[in-house]
Amino acid sequence: MPSEKILAAKKQVVADLVAEYKDAATFVFASSRGLTVEQDTNMRNELRKAGVKFSVVKNTTLRLVFKELGIEGLDDIFKGPTAVAYSNEVVAPAKVIAKFAESYEPLEIKGGIVEGKVASVEEIVALSKVPDKETLYSQVVFGLLFPFTKLAMLVKAVAEKAQEEGGVAAAPAAEEAPAAEAEAPAAEAETAEAPAAEEAPAEVPAEAAPAEA
Repeated sequence: MPSEKILAAKKQVVADLVAEYKDAATFVFASSRGLTVEQDTNMRNELRKAGVKFSVVKNTTLRLVFKELGIEGLDDIFKGPTAVAYSNEVVAPAKVIAKFAESYEPLEIKGGIVEGKVASVEEIVALSKVPDKETLYSQVVFGLLFPFTKLAMLVKAVAEKAQEEGGVAAAPAAEEAPAAEAEAPAAEAETAEAPAAEEAPAEVPAEAAPAEA
């Protein structure tokens, strides 16, 4: 039977892992037995660059840790040596481990946990194919801005069309102005000719006067 000192040490390990794991968004469990030193080093370096922590933990310890975290259904995963990759970034652990699982035959994904829910191997692989955070952000921003961009383009098109129609409508008005001015002299001419017609009767008595003589 383990001594109290050993039991206390084990409890402390569990408590430390619970504190370490509680804020992680994604866990990927894998079997890394058989990796060469070079392969293990390459994988760990890339995990570190991606902000993913990686360690090999005893299954008995992992069962106790995730029981404390309130996550069940991991018994089938915690069989054989288990390496744990975890991060507070959702996609990174799956992306890096899946990448090396394709290149390094000894590395095998066993399953994982995503946002507090147990995930199958297929779900971890599917998660690994999701674009990274920067790409996702750019897609989201584009999706948010696109309606406004489209609206601005439509408003601009309508404004330009209205301006064109306004220019065409104004042109006839400018052309009609000279016609109105042309009618004015004609009216003045008629007014000037009217007195001449009124003076004609006055000339008749002047011709009749010699006839009487």
